[in-house]
Amino acid sequence: MSETRQQILILHLANSNLESPAVAWALYDGTKGENELQMQTGDSDEPPYASVLAAMRDGWNVIQLPPLPQYPPGQEHLTGNLLYEYVLERKVAVNG
Repeated sequence: MSETRQQILILHLANSNLESPAVAWALYDGTKGENELQMQTGDSDEPPYASVLAAMRDGWNVIQLPPLPQYPPGQEHLTGNLLYEYVLERKVAVNG
């Protein structure tokens, strides 16, 4: 019998457009065993998906959209944390 487990993908995009490029990411994989690496951070040269829309086309569900930032006048060009964080999830069948 097969059961399903959850995978969580966090993608940070260059801007709020779902087709904009991913600039940072992390993957939490609930299908892995206890002694296997559970999280894959953005330490490779290429993200797992080029954009949120590409991940959606591969079966990922978007569960969180970032709020658009509101900048006070004169602070529009200050840098800080990554603003456009999208959280995606999918259920993956595993042999039980």
